Amino acid sequence: MSAPAQARSAVADAYDRLAEAYPDAAVTELGPGEPHPSGDGWVSVAGLAAGEGELDSFLAWDDEQVLRDYGRRGRPDVVASFGLHRYAWTACLLITVPWLLDRRVPRLPVENVSYHRTRGRFGVRTGAFACLPGDPAAELPGARVVGDEEALRGEVRAALTEHLEPVLGGFGPRMRRRGRALWGVVTDDVVEGLHYIGQTVGEGDRAQRELELLLPGSTRPFVGSAGFREATAPDGSTLPTRDRASCCFFYTIRPDELCDNCPRTCASDRDAKLVAAAAS
Repeated sequence: MSAPAQARSAVADAYDRLAEAYPDAAVTELGPGEPHPSGDGWVSVAGLAAGEGELDSFLAWDDEQVLRDYGRRGRPDVVASFGLHRYAWTACLLITVPWLLDRRVPRLPVENVSYHRTRGRFGVRTGAFACLPGDPAAELPGARVVGDEEALRGEVRAALTEHLEPVLGGFGPRMRRRGRALWGVVTDDVVEGLHYIGQTVGEGDRAQRELELLLPGSTRPFVGSAGFREATAPDGSTLPTRDRASCCFFYTIRPDELCDNCPRTCASDRDAKLVAAAAS
């Protein structure tokens, strides 16, 4: 007799839609007792958080990419910053996309996640998750029903913090940044990643509204608000933009290429660049 098929998890549908919208975030959910994939480019996220050999291997890719694409080596702290951003932007989607699409929030401690960056694949062991009253998934094992939308937003922030805080512990010393500066990177990645996926699946406006409620500006350890606003052009028209909480340090590789919304420049200069780009 063949073994019964494993029941789909509460977040499986959201992960399917995520992979369709962004193939570099394909998720394989691991069954009970199934080991995480390893070797051949896989890293355990617990290994990244430990800040030792797996992190060395992970960042070697960023170091080689900078040299290959730009003809110069990046500073070690800048390479580590690139590596954190590239991991966090994608990994945050494992939590925020099920929330946006299905109002379900998985808890994913680092021990439950492995990652293959060049294939864009995650191995994930799902289990506990939060949902709202009336959700059919409330009857599934691991479900925790919370009272309302604000309580569910609190679960999103808690799940992101649970996953990213150990990761920052691994990357932080390499980046020569700590505390608020590290969480500024995470805040930007949460906002920009989910907003991008929302636009891709036709939910861009709703994703923006949800992010503004998720990050109103007073939710530590996250830094500042979601940061969306509109710049005004000389003809009175408006252009959507966002104020970033952190600098990506790309200017250390290409000094003449500051990002349009880099916080190292004042808001008026950022708006002028935005308007000029739209006019061209």
